[in-house]
Amino acid sequence: MTAQERPAVRPANPHFSSGPCAKRPGWALDNLKNAVLGRSHRSKLGKARLADAIEKTRAVLNVPADYKIGIVPASDTGAVEMALWSLLGARGVDMLAWESFGQGWVTDVAKQLKLENARILKADYGQLPDLGDVDFKNDVVFTWNGTTSGVRVPNGEWIADDREGLTICDATSAAFAQDLAWPKLDVVTFSWQKVLGGEAAHGVLILSPRAVERLESYTPAWPMPKIFRLTKGGKLIEGIFKGETINTPSMLCVEDYIDALDWADSIGGLKALIARADANTAVIAEWAERTPWVDFLAEKVETRSNTSVCLKVVDPKVAALSDDDQAAFAKKMSSLLESEGVAMDVNGYRDAPAGLRIWAGATIEVSDMQALMPWLDWAFAEALASLEAA
Repeated sequence: MTAQERPAVRPANPHFSSGPCAKRPGWALDNLKNAVLGRSHRSKLGKARLADAIEKTRAVLNVPADYKIGIVPASDTGAVEMALWSLLGARGVDMLAWESFGQGWVTDVAKQLKLENARILKADYGQLPDLGDVDFKNDVVFTWNGTTSGVRVPNGEWIADDREGLTICDATSAAFAQDLAWPKLDVVTFSWQKVLGGEAAHGVLILSPRAVERLESYTPAWPMPKIFRLTKGGKLIEGIFKGETINTPSMLCVEDYIDALDWADSIGGLKALIARADANTAVIAEWAERTPWVDFLAEKVETRSNTSVCLKVVDPKVAALSDDDQAAFAKKMSSLLESEGVAMDVNGYRDAPAGLRIWAGATIEVSDMQALMPWLDWAFAEALASLEAA
């Protein structure tokens, strides 16, 4: 294969990781100078900043006024686990899985909680399960956007208005970039390290009135770890949803999240955030359309993520390789991009099919995404030349 020249233009910001994600444009450490450091998070000032983060979350995401928002430990994983351990077991549950994190929740429910009335609806990477098969007499657990597959649900229309069970939605790479159907969702979780590029280790748990009713009327059969406890004496612990966190949060991370929320508000809120992610994804889609060696892992345009964009190499010489060799080829490409300082952390997720995963969320500048595309062609040509020479 003929060698390809290095592109002349480089992305100004090479951070395309799918989590933690790129910081917002214009971010600087000095923006966090008002962080409540060296003080208790339970001080009047500390609780005020936590409450401020909660209310700004409500404003940017358009969360209904009667939904509860809490900051919880252990990132999105912690928030999901709190929901699963606290709410499930009252009725049957449908578990939807089409990528690694959804499969992780299946494992927890089937092997840790050992719920015998769990139905598993699975699909391969690149696809969705048949959403028409979901039984809304049951609770339903699903990811809105599959971070490791680049496949998302198209909307919330498939969720029954007259559902009897609760819908528990892991929205960690969807919140702030996709329009969540709040009336259809009873529990929503995310981590602010994703779309807004906040610092890691903190999760957000959002509960509808129906979810609160379940918490106050149902006690799970299993022991509940302290870090998961959302009720006391059969009543919701309201303080969790007013900034009185279960454990000690990083107030520096909280301040960083507030900074990101203020930026989101300043550019036009959720509508603007979605538009930025859509514009970045459009750049990739236009490039992929004219590039024969690559395709989206998501098989349908309407289920294609606008944040965690997963790509597969479809060039016949690469597609003919073993799975391990295809993974090595993708790793070679990502290593070349990183060594050139143009794209960091874009190799596909370790459990996913071999390929690249490029974050296209709202903190990415479209000019950087445009600059990246020629570098993907260059990295492919370099990796293919090495393969042919071997």
